[in-house]
Amino acid sequence: MSQGGMLAGVRVLDFARYIAGPYCAALLGYLGADVIRIEKPGGSEDRFVGPVSASASAVFLETGCNKRGITLDLKHPEAREVVRRLVADADVVIANMPPAALARAGLDYDSLCAIKPDIILTTQTGFGHAGPWRDRGGFDGIGQAMSGSAFFSGQPGQPARSATPFADFGTAALGAFGTLAALYERRASGRGQHVQAALLGTSLAFFNAALIEQAVLGLDRQPSGNRGQTSAPTDIFATRDGHVLTHVVGNGLFKRLARVVGEPGWAEDPAYASDQLRGEARDAICGRVAAWCAERSTDEVLDALAEAGVPAGPVLDFDAAVAHPQAQAMGFLQPLAYPDVSGAPPVARMPLDFSAFQPVQRRAPTVGEHTDEVLAELGYDAAAIARLHAAGVV
Repeated sequence: MSQGGMLAGVRVLDFARYIAGPYCAALLGYLGADVIRIEKPGGSEDRFVGPVSASASAVFLETGCNKRGITLDLKHPEAREVVRRLVADADVVIANMPPAALARAGLDYDSLCAIKPDIILTTQTGFGHAGPWRDRGGFDGIGQAMSGSAFFSGQPGQPARSATPFADFGTAALGAFGTLAALYERRASGRGQHVQAALLGTSLAFFNAALIEQAVLGLDRQPSGNRGQTSAPTDIFATRDGHVLTHVVGNGLFKRLARVVGEPGWAEDPAYASDQLRGEARDAICGRVAAWCAERSTDEVLDALAEAGVPAGPVLDFDAAVAHPQAQAMGFLQPLAYPDVSGAPPVARMPLDFSAFQPVQRRAPTVGEHTDEVLAELGYDAAAIARLHAAGVV
């Protein structure tokens, strides 16, 4: 099945689960690739973690966008021929499995190249393809914990992971980025390649500045919750009716903030002359800003800071995040109905805008929704498809 878009004519096979692999494939689907999700009969695990219906989880409604869905029991002997036909007609295979599991499934790079020499394999693992942990499974929070991020995100003695799975989504985006680069290179060389991303690598890259600082200066910073340490005021502050976050970096922004909170003398105080010094004096600065915010409503705080050109935003609960007028104006969340889900849940679109292209957004597939359609494209006739169903292959 071909669809219009930047990647029209590119076929992607998605054997992945949960976020890092599936969202990588979904991103390619937003750009017009024909993405086929392959899952076990009855539906794979990521459909049922935090389910919002009998057949879909909240995560799957996002990561399953822009795909056709087929079922296939990879352990069944007859599945190998289906996989062979799928790969022979594909450009990209995505699978987030450790190397040993990839080989057992026949989805390792050598096995795929034997079928399609110019295939691109994109894999996401917990810890990478080499080293003593290469065959261990991993999830987002483990990457956060091993990068230093969880240690520094909490309070002393109380590490905290981010509720946002940034290691998963970051690895997905990097995998899609690498896949696009491999497709671009293949146009010139005719060669495919193995693109490899890892949750630990992503986490270390995203938190790298703190690791560099420690290696060079040995400051042994201790966590301070929401309060920033390299500038001030960066913190979450309570207002009369909620909370706001402000992030102030640089002398210009600090001078504006000082005027707003009634402390114009701060701009000339040598103790506050740089981000580094303000970071060291963060408790005094943030304490004064906290007192100023506490006397005002959230809207009053945000309006005053916006008028002065100081970046700030409200701390929103789930409903408010969806309903915020800026999110609505940009259409970052799109109502997208799913067959057995109540209403039309707000599903994030691709958070990129192009001047000459509108990314695709189609709902995630139901279990095996396109199995017969895809098998027919692979050359199976109606009788053969019925036999595969009867044998439990699909």
